[in-house]
Amino acid sequence: MSTRSPAHPPCAKAPAALVGLLTGGAAGFLLTETVGAFSAFVLGRALDVAGTGGVLLAAFVAVPLICAVLGAVIAVRRAEQNHRSHNRGR
Repeated sequence: MSTRSPAHPPCAKAPAALVGLLTGGAAGFLLTETVGAFSAFVLGRALDVAGTGGVLLAAFVAVPLICAVLGAVIAVRRAEQNHRSHNRGR
């Protein structure tokens, strides 16, 4: 007989994943906007997304997506840890 707690059902992880996805995506968007604002106001040079051959555009799309996926993964892992720590005392 195993002493491990049963795994979280997938439907219980969905709210945590959704919140992590939205939070991570928002953080990634804020990061790209901060880089753009820093470049424009501090460095005095606006970023030319069209003139870089698509590399800068790809970065501005990829950063929020990567942050969103990382946010979802982190949120699901934290939800699992909280679930395990609450079941330990029973």
